[in-house]
Amino acid sequence: MANILAVDDEPDILALIKRALEKDSHLVTTAESPDQINLKTLNYYNLILLDVMMPGTNGFTFCQKVRDLVDCPILFLTAKTMESDVMYGLGLGADDYIKKPFSTGELRARVNAHLRREKREKRNVLLLPGFEFNLAAKELTAKGQKIPLTKKEYGICEFLANNHGQVFSKDQIYDAVCGYDAEGDSFTVAVHIKNIRAKLAVYQLSPISTVWGIGYKWD
Repeated sequence: MANILAVDDEPDILALIKRALEKDSHLVTTAESPDQINLKTLNYYNLILLDVMMPGTNGFTFCQKVRDLVDCPILFLTAKTMESDVMYGLGLGADDYIKKPFSTGELRARVNAHLRREKREKRNVLLLPGFEFNLAAKELTAKGQKIPLTKKEYGICEFLANNHGQVFSKDQIYDAVCGYDAEGDSFTVAVHIKNIRAKLAVYQLSPISTVWGIGYKWD
């Protein structure tokens, strides 16, 4: 699952993109103009789809403006397929382009290929919608802010996020984070999760849900 931004001045195209990518459980934010986008939110996205020909700020101009602000893939959606146009767009920092009209199958395949590639290349970073885990430094960033977690709190977050969507009992979480031979009580997991939730609530985030009678999961 990835957080994707799609920018196109045609509402029908945006609706098609949203329907197609949501089939792969991606979260899709749409905008009809680059001028509607808050640049401070760009780091939340794992991939950007950007139309070239738009009134006002066009795709080339917007790509050039934000390329230094984000390191996620930028894919142009374009009817302009002359080699000079493609080379110009890639020279501005785009990673690929998709020719209009495109099929939903091609769109999904190209988007997922780029997301897989990003996951391979960023081995020390785990990206989930709204969150960035620095696996080397053991740090969690949310909405551009470093979250002040203790070692155990970070360990729980990283374990659940690495296995997002799966449910784990307190005992399983305790063993994964503290080790099978650790001295302590799995009851402390519930306390740590309570503290994690309080720290993330400051940013209106609640990724850890309780599955009653079973345990917890990162949604």
